[in-house]
Amino acid sequence: MQRIRLRYTKRGRLRFTSHRDFQRAFERALRRAEVPMAYSAGFTPHPKVSYANAAPTGTGSEAEYLEIALTEARDPERLRLLLDESLPAGLDIVDAVEARTSGLADRLTASVWELRLDGVEPADAERAVAAFEAAETVEVQRKTKSGVRTFDARSAVVSLQTSQTHRSPADRPTDRPCAILRLVVRHVTPAVRPDDVLSGLRAVADLAPPVPAAVTRLAQGLLDEETGTVTDPLAPDREAAATEPQTAGATAAATAPV
Repeated sequence: MQRIRLRYTKRGRLRFTSHRDFQRAFERALRRAEVPMAYSAGFTPHPKVSYANAAPTGTGSEAEYLEIALTEARDPERLRLLLDESLPAGLDIVDAVEARTSGLADRLTASVWELRLDGVEPADAERAVAAFEAAETVEVQRKTKSGVRTFDARSAVVSLQTSQTHRSPADRPTDRPCAILRLVVRHVTPAVRPDDVLSGLRAVADLAPPVPAAVTRLAQGLLDEETGTVTDPLAPDREAAATEPQTAGATAAATAPV
């Protein structure tokens, strides 16, 4: 059984796609591309797809990850192209590697987010960020299935700063003031999401954007504690492929049709 790890995006209007909607679209793409999927056992077999830490509905992302299991070896890049053609624009498969190491989910320990605050002056955002960074704790509330929960949004934040440029597509171009925030946050329990940080900015500095923030995940992976950067979670698989001798399975993957 061959395992392939994929990175995909949620762009533009497709950021409003729920995780369940994406699952349905992806399984249809697998059928269209005639991917030789491995299936679970039981009365209702399902294709073996493992999703890792999906972004909340309504947020864009450049770094979503999943893993699929195949019954026949395939070339990862050719498979990526076929799946990308079978998905709607905005749900784009942008990277694919053969899984040669274990624990992909364990390498997703932090995310880099971009928060676009239309209607907010950059100077006001800078003051709010400074107040948030200076606080030891920032308690926020979130409504959950079991009721309203109060937790600290500050401890999970590695860094929060204003930025003059943004790398994600402009969701709502406007001539009004616009502040861009760059957020690096650890994946903890309970999860601290970008909207929790925005609630924290409102709590410590009364920063309240006049329109909902456009939020995009730029990266997720293993947090380098020394530098505060987030590394590519697929890099270990690429490194393993470069150092391992080519196996019979790898040869089949390179030559077999998709």
